[in-house]
Amino acid sequence: MRKARIDRKTTETDISLELILEGTGEYSISTGCGFLNHMLQLFASHGGFNLDISCKGDTEVDYHHTVEDIAITLGKAFFEALGDCSGINRYGWIVIPMDEALVQVAVDISARGGYYTKMEIPAYRVGDFDVELVDEFFCSFCRTSGITVHIASLSGTNAHHIIEATFKGFARALKQAVTVNPELKNRIPSTKGVLKEV
Repeated sequence: MRKARIDRKTTETDISLELILEGTGEYSISTGCGFLNHMLQLFASHGGFNLDISCKGDTEVDYHHTVEDIAITLGKAFFEALGDCSGINRYGWIVIPMDEALVQVAVDISARGGYYTKMEIPAYRVGDFDVELVDEFFCSFCRTSGITVHIASLSGTNAHHIIEATFKGFARALKQAVTVNPELKNRIPSTKGVLKEV
């Protein structure tokens, strides 16, 4: 079973996170931000990842540090849980509808983490959540996980729907990518013979 536990404490946040890749979508998530809780619950459920996150952050300032540091910690957990990446599919992609919204997500577990987006979100906030923090989440996750993520919103007029489709799509594309493919027989899915140093 591939899993990781990460504890990360700074002057801005105190985070404990547990991840099981071969999970059943069970979660216990407390971030201090209701909207982020919701998105991470969707992520765990749609990815079939077991995810336990507890974060105490300086939310009296805003949600920036909480979102950024949770994404950093989650990225580190995926990096650790994936080990040397032997046998994984490596790639995953999907197009996800959410009512009027349609979002495309593609993932490459490449060791060259990068976030590339063509997302148009027609609002500055959803509740008390600044929508610019969506980009902050994915930038931070990609940087620490070594995973490349491309996201494009193909249509949509409701900010909540677009962001929700994004997190659902991210979960399902990532699940495809991390899944062990028996046809690969534990080979590293790269002609270089290595995807990352562990």
